[in-house]
Amino acid sequence: MIARDTRAGARALRSCARLVAIVVLGLAAPMRAEAQVSTNAPPPVAGAKPVTIERIKVHSVAIEGNLEGESADRDVIVVLPPGYKSHPERRYPVVYALHGYSIGAEQWIGEIHVPQTIEGAFARGAAEMIVVLPDSKTVHNGSMYSSSQTTGDFESFIARDLVGYVDGHYRTLPRRESRGLVGHSMGGYGASRIGMRHADVFGALYMMSPCCLSPRDPGQFNAEAATALAQVKTLEDAQKLPWGLRAQLATAAAWSPNPNRPPLYLDLPVENGQVQPEVLARWAANAPLAFFDQYVGQLRRYKAIAMDVGDRDGLKVDAAKLHESMDRYGVANSFEIYSGDHTSDVAGRFQDHVLPFFSKNLAFTAR
Repeated sequence: MIARDTRAGARALRSCARLVAIVVLGLAAPMRAEAQVSTNAPPPVAGAKPVTIERIKVHSVAIEGNLEGESADRDVIVVLPPGYKSHPERRYPVVYALHGYSIGAEQWIGEIHVPQTIEGAFARGAAEMIVVLPDSKTVHNGSMYSSSQTTGDFESFIARDLVGYVDGHYRTLPRRESRGLVGHSMGGYGASRIGMRHADVFGALYMMSPCCLSPRDPGQFNAEAATALAQVKTLEDAQKLPWGLRAQLATAAAWSPNPNRPPLYLDLPVENGQVQPEVLARWAANAPLAFFDQYVGQLRRYKAIAMDVGDRDGLKVDAAKLHESMDRYGVANSFEIYSGDHTSDVAGRFQDHVLPFFSKNLAFTAR
């Protein structure tokens, strides 16, 4: 079932609980939920033509049977360019845009001011493309775009099931050179993870303020947080926790699943007051800066890789390390630290940098 609207319907949601300044998901210290609730919108571009927004459900075999009950039928927002209806013979590249922690696709399009920014990018010269925004929110507010029996395999949902569905139902150019992957924050982590592992699917890669790049330090965890998490006995208990503790549960569900530990089916990094080194090792195995060296050859397959982060965003430190890792191996990439915090200018970046990047670096014709 598909629901359509025009530019007015997608502008209503502009607030969400977001990662603040120096957040790294999985921190054990309790965090205040005073995340930024709005983002700056770039000025409307005169003469911009309206896009069409479709809200669909995509069934993912990869998410079927997960232990925490995540639906395998995922909400997905598809943005079709102005010429899609009027040029029925034309096929288009596709950009897959991944949202951050604690929000879903609806809040994501509010945060990046869709459809205004997509329409603005096309009006300012970006070639028309399809933009797909999947919802990967879970009971703990974020899938980490990872593969876990507890949450389901969200990595394969994006790289296999979603791409297959979009190619089968829309007029796409169904080859890697015509597919781009971008994400912000947790979505930036997802873009780095999926990008490294699935260079056979995507041809250009953009990471916006990626989180969770480094392995966790045991010193990040404290007794107060561990005590609060130990008292969680049901999913209902988990949903009453502060934002930061729910983030830790999301991280554990994604990276340290345990099918023998109902009802949450996960292992925590601190138990009985003691840091669990084996759990931290499992988390480290999911940190891009730890597994980067294994995927250098895959990264070299991309036509272009870009990354940006605000100068007032604590995530800039690890982002710079990832940039330096690519430089060390001679992997071509661009990296920009711009004036802004974690979320303030994400909409303007999406319009003026992300979509023009893909316009330049995706293939817009068949072989």
